[in-house]
Amino acid sequence: MRLFGAPTIAHAHCDLYCGVYDPAQAKIEAMSVLKIAQKYEASDDPVFRDRAIFIKEQRAEEVKHHLMVLWADFFTEEHRSQFPNLDDLFWRAIHQAGVAKKTMDPAAAEKLIELIDEIADIFWQTEKAKGMGVYPPA
Repeated sequence: MRLFGAPTIAHAHCDLYCGVYDPAQAKIEAMSVLKIAQKYEASDDPVFRDRAIFIKEQRAEEVKHHLMVLWADFFTEEHRSQFPNLDDLFWRAIHQAGVAKKTMDPAAAEKLIELIDEIADIFWQTEKAKGMGVYPPA
């Protein structure tokens, strides 16, 4: 009778546990936030500026999403022990994505990118990243 029962809803960053993780997803979106803020400052077109605000807010929300998935689904208790600042670093990065979402100041996006780079450094130090990451550092 399960065939006619209520469906079970699953949630994941790709709707299927795929095992592919990389902080590059968050960084690409954060770089978009930065570039949009810079273009906003350079424009005096009110329609362009309105669109820039809307799109930048979407990209900042995507950063938050990608960071949350990485934090909750990739990193383990072992990683938290190995890197004691991990939870605080993620909290600060997710919080900074919210700051970047609320402002058109490029400095907020620059700070966000710095925090994502710190997360990426830890990510690539893990053995687990070697089998799940997409863009390893050169």
